[in-house]
Amino acid sequence: MGRIKTEHNISRKDVIIQKAATLFKEKGFKAASMRELADIVGVEAASLYNHIKSKNELLNIICFDVANRYIHKMDEIENEKISSLEKLSKLVRYHIVGMINDFDEVYVSDREWKHLDNPYLSNLQTQRRNYRKRFAAIIEEGIKKKEIKKIDAPTAVLIILHAISGIESWHRSKQKINGKELEENMITILIGGLKNK
Repeated sequence: MGRIKTEHNISRKDVIIQKAATLFKEKGFKAASMRELADIVGVEAASLYNHIKSKNELLNIICFDVANRYIHKMDEIENEKISSLEKLSKLVRYHIVGMINDFDEVYVSDREWKHLDNPYLSNLQTQRRNYRKRFAAIIEEGIKKKEIKKIDAPTAVLIILHAISGIESWHRSKQKINGKELEENMITILIGGLKNK
């Protein structure tokens, strides 16, 4: 066992977080141990605690980092002077690309957040609820402007997010289209289906 190997100006703590996301995705947060993480990182378990306080802290960091990225993107998109349909398309693309390129972290944030301790758990639940409301508000705005079909916006948000969550199957597939094709296909289905013709 030696020092944590880093590359591309990534800190040792960032390496631990990345490896933790992969471990939590593969084994589930509850089943994963700090000893296993130390083996993956290549250090003694005690050395991990020089960089991180606990397994729970790792989950907090992963979940809130992902949530904050989506909130920041939402802030950007809401302020753009473009149609509601274009806003929706940009937001959905961001989610799709996140599931393709940052799969481990996004997967853990989406599936393992229930294991957070309070007050982190209730804070994240509030963030998730508010985010979905803002997502639905973009759809509602599009309906008012007659850009989007008359549908129930909160239901549309759930369907879109569940469809994007299904990209997990694409990662497991042996015969898969490339990420860009997947993105374009999903935009055609998810956004094209909402467009008010």
